[in-house]
Amino acid sequence: MKDFFVCDCSQHENKVITSTFVVSSKQVKPRKTGELFLALLLADRSGQIEAKMWDNVAEAMNTFEEDDFLKVKGLINRYKNRFQLTIHKLRRMEDSEVDFTDYLPKTNKNIDELWQTLVEYVNGFQDHHLKTLVHAFMADQDIVAAYKRAPAAKTLHHAYIGGLLDHVVSLFRLCDLVCRNYPQVNRDLVLTGAFLHDIGKIYELTYTRSFSYTTRGQLLGHMIIELEMLHDKLAAIPGFPQELKVLLEHLIISHHGQYEFGSPKLPMFPEALLLHYCDDLDSKMESMRAHFEREAVSDDTWTGYNPSLGRPLLKTSKYMAGNNGDAPKPGGNEIPQSPLSDLDAGEEPGQELAAAASSMTPAIVLTGESEKRK
Repeated sequence: MKDFFVCDCSQHENKVITSTFVVSSKQVKPRKTGELFLALLLADRSGQIEAKMWDNVAEAMNTFEEDDFLKVKGLINRYKNRFQLTIHKLRRMEDSEVDFTDYLPKTNKNIDELWQTLVEYVNGFQDHHLKTLVHAFMADQDIVAAYKRAPAAKTLHHAYIGGLLDHVVSLFRLCDLVCRNYPQVNRDLVLTGAFLHDIGKIYELTYTRSFSYTTRGQLLGHMIIELEMLHDKLAAIPGFPQELKVLLEHLIISHHGQYEFGSPKLPMFPEALLLHYCDDLDSKMESMRAHFEREAVSDDTWTGYNPSLGRPLLKTSKYMAGNNGDAPKPGGNEIPQSPLSDLDAGEEPGQELAAAASSMTPAIVLTGESEKRK
């Protein structure tokens, strides 16, 4: 097991560290002088950190690719209130040198218990057709194995091994509670939609070395994949009502709720609307929980800016304890603003280090892709 993780940045600020990471993204960019620099997003199981390499780029840039593992020596510093790594040296590692458990975050919940929770819900369905359909998915061992392992997203929410199952169990519980308040809603239909709404993630995402998109996932997206999976299972179930099939298809393609978030259709009946809002709530609550967890070492009242939620977050327990930021200390409890941009081609390493030296805020902000699709 490696001895430095991304979550340890606050303990090593302005120090040189040597550690290993998986490359989540790699870009070669020009500086304003025309020279090239490397802009990387490095990850381990505790999070992600932006990294820049300014020197000896020509020798290093073609020695590795995305999803490779690197051993890196560099300086941990802060830029625009975010930790980043200035790389001095790097080398590509062979798989034989790697403990894969160091690099992919994983749920701390019992996977088998989570799955059993779903089984018990489905066994309680009153609708014979829907119960038969979900049991057909649950009898497919390849699907079950992937469902238990897949993340629910690349970075946005439940982005860890077991995240899809964790999210769906939480969504089942939430939908079950809400359905009790609206007796006119078909509970079995809502829960079937919850089971299916992200099942395509098992093929849309790759999650063996790092979290990324498969070619199929990039070209089609999880909703198209889910429709294919649904049609495949329905083909083996004689007498399944056509009208019920159409409702399930709509639940799948409308669950993002808004056109700008990749939803081909808006939710057009109560079960679809309920599923969308419960799914949206669960994903946002998990995004907040994970953000607070990443910044647990900070004593500030406010977290850093959360790019996926588009806002900083208030730590209510610290606020209620009296550390309310009415008279903020320099670099301390001021409300963080949206970052303007990542380090671009016009910024030089001297600017980066000067910004790091002047920043006193101890919050850790580990950024990744701000996903529109969940």
